[in-house]
Amino acid sequence: MRPSVVDIDLDAVAANVEMLSKVASPARLCAVVKADGYGHGDVPVAEVSLAAGASMLAVAMVEEGIRLREAGVTAPILMLSEPPPASAGEVIHWALTPTVYSHVFLEALVSEALRLGVEEPLGVHVKLDTGMHRVGSDSSTAMELLHRTAAKSLPVTAVGLWTHFAVADVDRDYTALQIDRFDSFLASARDAGLDPGVLHTANTAAMILHPRSRADLVRVGLGIYGLYPSAECAAAVRLTPALKLTSAISHLGRHEGDERPSYGRRQPLDGESTVATIPIGYADGMPRMLSQRGGEVLIRGRRYPLAGTVTMDQIVVDLGDDEAAVGDEVVLLGRQGDLEISVDEWAERTDTISYEIVTGLSPRLPRRYSGGGYA
Repeated sequence: MRPSVVDIDLDAVAANVEMLSKVASPARLCAVVKADGYGHGDVPVAEVSLAAGASMLAVAMVEEGIRLREAGVTAPILMLSEPPPASAGEVIHWALTPTVYSHVFLEALVSEALRLGVEEPLGVHVKLDTGMHRVGSDSSTAMELLHRTAAKSLPVTAVGLWTHFAVADVDRDYTALQIDRFDSFLASARDAGLDPGVLHTANTAAMILHPRSRADLVRVGLGIYGLYPSAECAAAVRLTPALKLTSAISHLGRHEGDERPSYGRRQPLDGESTVATIPIGYADGMPRMLSQRGGEVLIRGRRYPLAGTVTMDQIVVDLGDDEAAVGDEVVLLGRQGDLEISVDEWAERTDTISYEIVTGLSPRLPRRYSGGGYA
């Protein structure tokens, strides 16, 4: 009933998947749809990405994988981190593909697979830490895991080996070092007679900027949503943003110069001005810091500055002497006419990254879908 809404163009998602798949070819594309599809909606993005050529999906948590399965998604779903060992049964029940980097979790999977009497060995991907130092095995542990899962009698088998880059968007030398470490480990594993299966190292930035990283599969998150990990990536490929955030003017007031709208009365109006109220705020994911960092909105094809502090449910905008009416569309993220406010603009103004902006858009903002077979 509020006019504030997130519009998702699924045709844009499909176009990004198709284009990035061509860039990565012959490597296959894994669409990363964790965190509710980076705030875009995991199920619609998953379905459209698969239809556009993605061969599998990736999530962060068991719950995210279950949500996709309950929605009818049958494609392979890779878990990017080990869940708690107690959830091994759910991983198997919902046919998720787990990542393994500890003996504790591997043995939990083995125990559950034996208890459940699985008919086919459960495929897992072993994660090697080559320099991210967040999760993953050191080379010694990774080799032990590969040996353990190579046992013919075991109900769990390694079908993939991967790593994750720390600075693929900004540091070519360190990324090259991580690739070298991965290749060195792979050579040692093969010398030991081990076949790790599918190899994957590249995230969005790596698959664009580091062709040597593409291997058998690329894991693309930010890119499928039409967003760029860095300016260098933006110069290399052309993506289409899938997300637009809009609202509408709910109230107009005329105020004298030096009046200070909103909480804290932080900034005065430059002169007599019309102030528009928009029903959206930080509870919806609009950064409060925008009110101190030059945040703007689009109304009738023009940019207008925020007139005071972003509050929980509302913002105020300084229209000066320009005309406007209650109900006029307000674009907070996206294009209106010839102008655009990008996710990157919000990120730059608030000293953060685009990932945090889109995943921070609140569930209380309805998602409205177009394209991709959605109404």
